Amino acid sequence: MITELSPSYDLELAELIRVNLKKHHLDIPGTVYFDDNLNHLSDFYLAEPSKRSYFIMTDDDGRLVGGIGLAELEFIEDCCELQKLYLSDDVKGAGLSYKLISLVEDKAKELGYKRMYLETHDNLAAAIHVYEKAGFKEIDKPAGVVHATMNRFFIKELG
Repeated sequence: MITELSPSYDLELAELIRVNLKKHHLDIPGTVYFDDNLNHLSDFYLAEPSKRSYFIMTDDDGRLVGGIGLAELEFIEDCCELQKLYLSDDVKGAGLSYKLISLVEDKAKELGYKRMYLETHDNLAAAIHVYEKAGFKEIDKPAGVVHATMNRFFIKELG
């Protein structure tokens, strides 16, 4: 089941994100791993629902197995950022990333965004493959990037 993030899933989501980053040796400064609000993401996403949103995916037992978000991006016009796409290992490879990306793209269009940006890292080769297959095109590093460790940048026009 896919639903919007609620505070009851905050800590489980933070753990899912940290486990994924650690597995890929990205539990280092300059990544979301050390963001102050990681344990309370619902505070951020629910604060301005006209500009941002986060969706979680749960299995039949209500266990969190994935999530994806979007938020306004200040440094590219009419653009939002795809944020924090993570899945638990036991559901990877089943095409769920594409389902979540499609969902968040639809939400972005509903909110009036014309393009979607994302940043990632070479260590996340499978994610890069998914992004490229989903139609994202690599761009040079834009000014204004917050997570300094990220070294790959993509954008997609939301037609």
